[in-house]
Amino acid sequence: MIVLDGKKTAQDLKEEIKETVAAIKKSGKRAPHLAAVLVGNDGASLTYVGSKVRSCDYVGFDSTLIRLEESTTEEALLKQIAELNQNQDLDGYIVQLPLPKHIDEEKILLAIDPTKDVDGFHPSNFGRMALEMDAFIPATPFGIMELLERYKIETAGKHCVVVGRSHIVGRPISILLSQKGPAGNATVTLAHSRTQQLSELTKTADIIVMALGIPEFLTTSMVKEGVTIIDVGITRVADAAHPKGYVIKGDVAYAEVAQKAAAITPVPGGVGPMTIAMLLKNTLLAYQRKG
Repeated sequence: MIVLDGKKTAQDLKEEIKETVAAIKKSGKRAPHLAAVLVGNDGASLTYVGSKVRSCDYVGFDSTLIRLEESTTEEALLKQIAELNQNQDLDGYIVQLPLPKHIDEEKILLAIDPTKDVDGFHPSNFGRMALEMDAFIPATPFGIMELLERYKIETAGKHCVVVGRSHIVGRPISILLSQKGPAGNATVTLAHSRTQQLSELTKTADIIVMALGIPEFLTTSMVKEGVTIIDVGITRVADAAHPKGYVIKGDVAYAEVAQKAAAITPVPGGVGPMTIAMLLKNTLLAYQRKG
């Protein structure tokens, strides 16, 4: 059984990006520049954005963190986005989600310049991705594809079941896996919480991507021998015995499913670290596309 080590693969990617940035600087050009906009004080968002800033520093990117109060109006945020769109020294930026309830997320995402949308959430990028054109691919699906490719997981002609239909993970990864190219050419079934007889479906799968958000939902009775498992789930589960008071669980009952799997991502240390690495890769792509 192969553990698809996202932590190691993400580090390999960062080292590759770091080398590229060093060569860019050596040639006398400026470094790629990534910005993050954080509205409010959500704990998980603060942790995630902090990790992004540290990763930028590591690979040699310039980075800017824009902190806005929870009470920031939609109008003020749109003004901030317009400024970022106009900033010629900025290659890409993200608006950290979730946003406060009084702000329309869709309106904000639509306002982002698609050429700077390194999160890959703008409809222009989603549509270009679906049409197999140059696009910024959402970082988590991009990371999954990179893991499959680097570990040489055979996908061509395989039956892949994606469980979860979010615009951020489930739907884009179902499209990417079915496309021509490395880690593609799979026959994909997109399932979700309303899918009937889901376990009968997952038992036929050669590859399962779990992006449902329900801890340890996928059990050993739902998979066949030799399956490849990609676990996107990450949920804090209360645990009084743990020093932090909680443990992180994926959507897969790892210990039991791993006994049947040919390859599996752990949680934590699987898909999660790949997400930030691919955000860096998207930023480098944005820089290179500007010429």
